Amino acid sequence: MVEELMVAGVALVSAGAVYVAAAARVVKQYERGVVLRLGKLRPEVRGPGLTLILPGIDRLRKVNMQIVTMPVPGQEGITRDNVTVRVDAVVYFKVTSPAEAVIRVEDYRFAVSQMAQTSLRSIIGKSDLDDLLSDREKLNQGLELMIDSPAVEWGVTIDRVEIKDVSLPETMKRSMARQAEADRERRARIINADAELQASKKLAEAAKEMSEQPAALQLRLLQTVVAVAAEKNSTLVLPFPVELLRFLERAQQQPLPPTSSTPPTTSPPPPPAAGAGSGQV
Repeated sequence: MVEELMVAGVALVSAGAVYVAAAARVVKQYERGVVLRLGKLRPEVRGPGLTLILPGIDRLRKVNMQIVTMPVPGQEGITRDNVTVRVDAVVYFKVTSPAEAVIRVEDYRFAVSQMAQTSLRSIIGKSDLDDLLSDREKLNQGLELMIDSPAVEWGVTIDRVEIKDVSLPETMKRSMARQAEADRERRARIINADAELQASKKLAEAAKEMSEQPAALQLRLLQTVVAVAAEKNSTLVLPFPVELLRFLERAQQQPLPPTSSTPPTTSPPPPPAAGAGSGQV
């Protein structure tokens, strides 16, 4: 009798151990468990830790609650200004309602991926090339709103969307490079012309000052000679101003003072020309 009771107890304990092993489930900290009993959703969501289900009756679906990083494959499209580009992006999302993520959509990851690709192509068609290259923050916000609107019904929240890269054709890259080079050359010419204008104004003021003081031109000439001589050149080209020539010409026209008491000698008159002194023909 005792042996039969012991065998029955061991059998009961073994059956209990087998039942617990079949019913026990472990839900991790970053997961939530959704229980379907005979195909019907149970209202409670199992939290992290050890949980028990009815073997053969209940089915536990674990849903990851972490933020998922999903790359969006590159999508080719034509912008609003008729430029063919290829754009790829990345989507950050997380599950906020595990029950809806299991019941409302078959595979929420695949659904978010397809919605992101469709929304990215739509954004490309609505935007200009300059917006894709420079105003990405606005495009990211619009893309996030387009993906988040249907994803809310699936129990998924879009955390962030970022456009990673915009690939352009080689012909467009060369055209943009030429445009940038032309723009830089235009700005360089404008700056050079502005410098010439300022320099001409200063030179006009300097010429006005030198015209009032002729000696200033001589000082400037000497300063130029000193500056050129400092270079240790073998040949020195010295400019000769017209004012100095005029000064020398006026100096030659003035009579020199006599140096002795001897009166100046006069030269004899020139001989008359042949036939000038007679009236005969």
